[in-house]
Amino acid sequence: MTETPEEFYARTKDVLRMPPLEDWETFPFEGEIRLRGLQPPAEDEKRRFGEGGIDCHVCGKSADDRIWEDEHWQLTAVGPTGLPIVLILEPKGHYDIETLPAELAVELGPLMQRIERAIRAAGDIGRVHIGRWGEGGEHLHWWFMARPARMRQLSDSFAAIWDDILPPVPEDVWRASVAKVVAALG
Repeated sequence: MTETPEEFYARTKDVLRMPPLEDWETFPFEGEIRLRGLQPPAEDEKRRFGEGGIDCHVCGKSADDRIWEDEHWQLTAVGPTGLPIVLILEPKGHYDIETLPAELAVELGPLMQRIERAIRAAGDIGRVHIGRWGEGGEHLHWWFMARPARMRQLSDSFAAIWDDILPPVPEDVWRASVAKVVAALG
């Protein structure tokens, strides 16, 4: 039996614990860090952009927005950002993970592998982190975040935070990296 949001809040709000940040080599901050208090449950979930396909900016993307596409999927480049390459994969149809048709779900795994290989082909990429958060927009989207080779401090779940902390990659370097990804995708 699962807890209600109210039960979860009541059980956890006064017993929050600080993780051993000083032991995490990838944690991007140092100095005194304080826990923020846990807020009680909201009355409802936050509205996501494009709910029900209405005013969905993903559905409105044009060929100029995409770096690659096929019949069902589109790939866009975000940036320049702090990490060398950040891409977003989306279905062309308006779906979320639970409404994605089975025939597209079957394509997803091999396509994600193909995109990761293409990103690594750009050169000097240590790892590619793939994430799906789904809090901001209803239209399904997968993030591909490339960590520079040998930059181990940028590893793991903090890569997305490091992307915001690091200065943007120079635009010419970013464009060249994206062009290598596009070439590797064929």
